[in-house]
Amino acid sequence: MPQDRQVTIITVANRAGVSKTTASDALRGSGRVSEETRRLVTDVAAELGYVPNGSARHLRRARTGTIGLHLPEVLPRSDYYMSFVFGAVQAAADHGYDVTLLTSGSGAGATAERRPRVDGLVLGDPLAADPVVEKLMSSQLPTVTCERYPGPGDPDGIVWSDHGAALRELLDHLAAVGTLRPALIVPGDESDWAASVHRTYRQWCTERGVVPLTRAVPFDANADATSTVARNLLTDEPGLDALIAAPTSAAATLLPVIREAGRRVGDDLLLASCVDGPAMRFADPAITAIDVQPREAGAACAELLFELLAGAVAPGVERLHPIELNIRESTRRRNAP
Repeated sequence: MPQDRQVTIITVANRAGVSKTTASDALRGSGRVSEETRRLVTDVAAELGYVPNGSARHLRRARTGTIGLHLPEVLPRSDYYMSFVFGAVQAAADHGYDVTLLTSGSGAGATAERRPRVDGLVLGDPLAADPVVEKLMSSQLPTVTCERYPGPGDPDGIVWSDHGAALRELLDHLAAVGTLRPALIVPGDESDWAASVHRTYRQWCTERGVVPLTRAVPFDANADATSTVARNLLTDEPGLDALIAAPTSAAATLLPVIREAGRRVGDDLLLASCVDGPAMRFADPAITAIDVQPREAGAACAELLFELLAGAVAPGVERLHPIELNIRESTRRRNAP
């Protein structure tokens, strides 16, 4: 092989006839690799003159066999984050790793004070001004975020989705079925996801000559808080004819509020969610929602972290995670506007 051509872990894996993960585990002396395969990969690496690339050398080599997974405090009541966790845990198990769950909130003081004993971190929806996230971002551990981090510092890898494009598709659908006054309930801009949703909504309204109608809720708002905001919105703005609820599961919890206001979902008021889930699919009527595929997102974040740990990719890599709009009865007008 010409010496001026870079030899990477992928080169070694291809020559040895194994996956890049197996090749990395064999060279690190970790993972579930047979002694025969370990010797084969080691011999091939020596033959090719492989050395870990410069970008990977500053990352800690695996020592604990564990990765850390940080999530906002809304986990216990969120289908989205539970699915995200399952995806990350399954991907970690496939690589022979365990997962330590880290959260922000009232009980997170210890997490903020000490560096976790893990080989790398996955941060789901990291929030600006979260002291635990800030501490983790400065830990020098290899870090992957799901969505961009709006605070100081850059992660080593990012898995992100084009929430703006999905919301625009939803808004165009609402306009096509006669909506003139769509409203949005959304958390503040402390997360990249919420900021993208809010920004796209304002841009769409400007392009259409529609006066924006938004109400903010905390990122960790519970059903009661969201219902109160929606109840006041319906009272203050009787002319609104569509309601988009951004927080996870919020749209389904608003159905009783909408009925109390004398409105009919799918007739004189259309209802949609920025996050899909069982509550959207099994509601009556079923609610139009954006499927952000959380389990796949969690797995994608963990896989990218393992690639960084193995030196298979350089820090700064970004991966686009696909999402899609599912149109259901809540936005299919049964009566003409």
